Order: sequence, then C-alpha cells, then structure tokens
Amino acid sequence: LGCEQNSSLPPRKAVRTTKASKPTMSFTIEKNDDIPPFLRYDGQDSFFGGEPPLSKTIGYLVVLGFGVLFSVITTCLVYADKMFGSKKEITSEQFNTAGRMIKTGLTASVIVSQWTWAATLLQSSNVAWAYGVSGPFWYASGATIQVLLFGVLAISLKKVAPSAHTVCEIVNARWGKTAHMTFLFFAFCANVIVTSMLLLGGAATVEALTGMDYRLASFLIPWGVILYTASGGLKATFLASYLHTVIIFAVLITMVFVVYIKVYSSDAIYKFLETTVTYTEEECQVIWSTNGTVAGTFFEPGSYACGPVSGNNEGSYLTMLSSDGLMFGVINIVGNFGTVFVDQSYWQSAIAARPSSAARGYLLGGICWFAIPFSLATSLGLASTALQLPIVAGEAGSGLVPPAVATELLGTAGSGLILVMLFMAIVSTGSAESIAVSSLVAYDIYREYINPEATGKQILFVSRIVIVVFGLLMGILSIVLNEMGLNLGWVYLFMGVVIGSAVIPLWNMMTWKKASGTGAVIAAWLGLVLAVVCWLIAAQVQSGEISVATLGANEVMLSGNLVAICMSGIIHFIYSMFIDPQDYDFAELDANIKLVEEDLSGLGPEEQDPAELQSAYVWITRRGYVLTLVLIFVWPLLSVPAGVFSQSYFAFWVLVAIAWGFGAALVITILPLVESSDDIMSVLNGMASMCTGKPIPDSEFEHENAAKEIDTPSEEVGYVPKPAAAAAPVSKVYEDADSEFETEA
Repeated sequence: LGCEQNSSLPPRKAVRTTKASKPTMSFTIEKNDDIPPFLRYDGQDSFFGGEPPLSKTIGYLVVLGFGVLFSVITTCLVYADKMFGSKKEITSEQFNTAGRMIKTGLTASVIVSQWTWAATLLQSSNVAWAYGVSGPFWYASGATIQVLLFGVLAISLKKVAPSAHTVCEIVNARWGKTAHMTFLFFAFCANVIVTSMLLLGGAATVEALTGMDYRLASFLIPWGVILYTASGGLKATFLASYLHTVIIFAVLITMVFVVYIKVYSSDAIYKFLETTVTYTEEECQVIWSTNGTVAGTFFEPGSYACGPVSGNNEGSYLTMLSSDGLMFGVINIVGNFGTVFVDQSYWQSAIAARPSSAARGYLLGGICWFAIPFSLATSLGLASTALQLPIVAGEAGSGLVPPAVATELLGTAGSGLILVMLFMAIVSTGSAESIAVSSLVAYDIYREYINPEATGKQILFVSRIVIVVFGLLMGILSIVLNEMGLNLGWVYLFMGVVIGSAVIPLWNMMTWKKASGTGAVIAAWLGLVLAVVCWLIAAQVQSGEISVATLGANEVMLSGNLVAICMSGIIHFIYSMFIDPQDYDFAELDANIKLVEEDLSGLGPEEQDPAELQSAYVWITRRGYVLTLVLIFVWPLLSVPAGVFSQSYFAFWVLVAIAWGFGAALVITILPLVESSDDIMSVLNGMASMCTGKPIPDSEFEHENAAKEIDTPSEEVGYVPKPAAAAAPVSKVYEDADSEFETEA
C-alpha cells in the first residue's frame, strides 16, 4: 500500500496478513498523522460530525457584523460620491441603472462578483472531490462561456434598446403583453433559484463551521444585503461588489498558496491522488472503520473518496477522460445559459455599463471569473481527495469540501477565511439579485399594470420595499427547500430544467428580426413542459421510482436540461421561419421604452455613436466566439492525448491554475482603481476641502448636469418623452438571421 513520497514525508506503513484456511484476507493499516489516511480521523465517519471548528459568536459576528460593516462603508461611499463626485441625487433612474456610465474595470468586477455564487466556491470543489481534475475545469469553462457570449447581447442592447431598465421591458416593447408576462415568470424563477442556492449553501456552511442553526442563518444572511442595497441601489451594489471581489480573490490566493507552496506541492498531491485510487473496496472498508477491521466498517461505495473513480480513465482522478465529469459539464453549460441570459441582474449590469465598456467588461469579467472555480477547486477540491479527509458524500453535496480542507490546513483560521469568503459571495450575488427583482417589480409590474403614471419617487419607494420583502421571503424559501431534502448540488443541477427554455427566444429577440413573439411564448412554455416530463420519465426509467434522490442523478438532470434548451430553440426557429415570420425594424424598439425621469446619462450622442457601437459589436463577437470554442472544445481535446496525467503534466496544470488566479486577482483589483482615479481624487479633494474649510471644487459631472437641467422637476413627472436623439440614436436593420448589423446615417 506504500507509494514513493518526498524525502520529507514518511512512507505509509501497512501490514497485510493472510490465513491459508480462509479465502478472504484481513488487512490492518497502520496510520499516522504525517501522510493520509491520517490517524487523527481514525473511526470518524464525517468531517463535521463533531464539534464545529468555530464558535457561534464568530458566526454571528460574520453574518451580522460584516453585513452592518459593508452597509456603512458602501453607504458612505455613495454619499461621498453624491457630495463631492458626481453630485447627483439618487433618482429612480440612478437607483436602477447607476447612471449607465460604469467603466470597464468596475463592470468586470461586478460580473465576477455577481457570478460568484456560493456554488462557485462550494459546488466546484464538490465536483473536484467526485470527478478529479475534470470537475474544476468543466465547472469553470461551462459557466464562463455564457458571460462571454452575453457580451454580444450587452452591446446589442446598447444599439437597439439603450433606454431599457429590464429585459422584460424589452420583451414588452417588441413582443407585447403575453410574451411580457411569460418571460417575467422565467425571470423571477431565475432570481429565486439563484438566491435559493446562495442561502442553501451559505446556511449549511455557517452551521457546519459555527454551529449556528441553519434556519436562523437563512434569515440573518439576507439582512447583510438588504441594508446597503435598499439604501444606495445599483451603484451601492457595484461599489460593494468590488470590495467583495477583492476579498474573495485574496482568500483564493491564500488557499492556493497554502496547498501547493506552503504545506504541500503539486508532486505530493499527485502521489497522494495516485495512491487514493489504488485501494480495493476491502482496503477502503478497513480505512473507514470504527475499529480498523472490515467488520467495523461504515464505508459504502461512493460515500467517501477512496478507490478507483467510476467512469474515469483507469479510475484516476488525474484525467480529463471522465464520463461523469463530461456529463456534469454539459449540464453545467445548459443550466448556466439560463441563469445568465434569463437573470435580470446581468441585463442590469449591461444597462449600467458605458456603451464602450459593456463588451470589454463582460469579456474581461468572464476571463477573470474562470480563475475562481478553476484555481480554488484545483487546490482545495483535489486536496480533499488526496488527503483522504473523512468527507462523506452528503457533506460534499452540501458544499462543505472547501471548509473541511481549509480547516485541515489552517485550523480555525482556515475555517474563518472560508466563512468570510462565502459571506462575500452570498452578499455580492444576493445584492445583485435583490436589485434585479426590485427593478422587475417596479418597472414591469407596478408601472406597467398598477400605476402607468408612476413618478420617479414612487418607483424608488417600490424598489426599496421589494428589496426588503424579497430578502425575507428568500430566507423562508431556503428553509423550506432544506426541509424537503434539497441541497446546493441538487438545486444547481435542476435550474436548467426550469429556465433553460427561455434562453434561445431571448437571444433571438435581440439578434433576429424574424423572431416571432407568439413563437417565443409557445417555445418557452412547451419547452418547460417537455423538460419536466422528460425529467420525470428519465428518473422512473433509470431507477424505477421518482424521488428527490433519483431526480438528482446526473443522467436524469442531463435529459431535462437538454430538452429544455434544445426543444425551445427548435420550436421557436420553426415557428418564426415557417409559421409567423416577422420583419422587425429594430429602430422602433427603443422608441417603445419610456423613461420615468429626464435623466439622459449614458444616452447622449457621444455614447450612442453608431461607428463605435458597431466596432464594439464586431470586437466582442469575434473574441467571444473564439474563447468559447477554446474553452469548450480546444482545451479539452488537447488534454485527451495525455490520458492519465503524468507528474510533470499535472505540475503544468497546477501552474496554469495558480498563474490564472494571481493574474485575475491583480487585474480585477487594480484596473477599477486606475480607471476611476479621477473620480477618487475628486472625492478625496472634496473631503479635504470640507475638512479644511475651503470651498468644495466643482467636478466635471456638475458642469455636465448643469447643461442638462430642465424646468420641470423629474420627480413630478410620470412620463417624460425622450428627445429625438435619445429615442432613436441610430437607425438599425438586420440583413439576415445571422444578425449582422448595418447602420444608416
């Protein structure tokens, strides 16, 4: 049972005894605390089955203290910008669009922040624990391409609907009420599913690390989001997201450094992983036993990371040739198209970005985000298997692999870092989801169906009320889901079944002039029905029963996810091509969207230059498609000839993960500061002037605002017609279904 180790690591001691009178053999494995399996975990059937590594006080301090701290910091930043920077009041337009002038670096930071769910940190390491090196790669690549491709929709939005507040507003402007209500349903489903995953993973980890009851954690966690989101709106969310992203990357770099540089090396992890898969089932039973014998075992195949990996080449964790890993990759790709293309928070980030920054921000954000699941899971996820920690499958499914490894390597400090990192992910994505839901309710329900003449003040009031109510309701929903036996991994795989059928119709809405509204409605609903039916049938056929466990199997989830996105796309294409083809003029789209207040930030002629928009569209289209092909096809295919990774190949793989993580951390931390240096200096100068009693200098924004003043106060206006330049900044037509833009003077 021994394997070659570094000279600093003592060899594993093992004793095998046989008895000639019996065909079976008994094994005795002498453990120590230097190399896995560790003696200190002898007889322990789960990692967190005993006392939590942190006290409840730490749990309350993080959940409540950090929430209050970030609320104070973010509110002060928004107030400082209002007083000394842009000097703009928080109107409904500012609250929900952040002035449509966010730059590339901050846009990328926000994309990274809102795409970093609890699942990004927890589920990515779970699939590494289950499938090996293929898990982190397929998680990262399968969830990066959606952001890259959404950059195409982001610049398309700037061309054809720059005045929009929500994606459903665009649906209503093009396809009418029936389609509007249909896609409003799918948009709410996306927000609810994402927020549910945040709280399920977050509450489970808080309970495991601190002992705080998960139900209490589910109620308290949203308050960290509610306070600053309701106060400052989208701009506060963006500022907080930058801080969250910086902290997440700081912890990420720490964990990668500890695993592969400080405590172990890529060679040590490689040899540990090789050894893990050499164990037979009998040997695993001895390792996971109360008394070191087969008779006292609590091991069941699949319950612990021990022995060959089913479906992997040679049963190894060190290969990309993994059938289950590939299956997860497909599910991941399909499901995440729904949670990007149907999630209002991504449309809102595109709306908030400068036209020149939208495409680059999404591309840069996608590339930097790739490092979080890939680098983190390649370190913590693989280390959990290599070190043979007593992590049971139920704990892994609940997302407890990262905290277990961090606790093993750094003790309570590691537990605390993971808790802080997780809380940053929850509140950053949670704030984006909260402001997204508030925008949908304020603009697509309240203004559209309840009060069409709503003023800016009324829109702002409704938005803030919805943020509070949504946060409280999601706490209740996460408790209900947990009581039903649904964990983070189950909900993550399930999301594509529910919202996947809305993806292709929304893409067609922005890029295809023939796209039929009636066809979109039929495709979305019929795709959902077919997906659910196929999902249920697949569970019955495979397992003979329908239950939470059978419905959560990879093959079953794959069938439902594929049917949802593929059937809706086929239905919409056939209906739009042969039954109800349209010839839509995209120049009419923005004219059908009403502003509530006369706030033309980001809508002026300089931001709507046709040549610049066309150039940005070509730029993101080429790069988005190329990077998608590289991540989904080229990279995996180049890894196939390697088969089971050699020690040097694995070392190079780890080097890529480390370099990508460090590079992304530097870019996402420094670029927003460099781009906003003038704004930061303006605020600092204003604060210094106030402290010294000197006159506060005017900013460039104040001069711009003075030039745009109007006679009628915006808050007294229910509907303000846009000037001709803003209503249709450029006439646009589509020549064919390939959605090539042609601009007219």
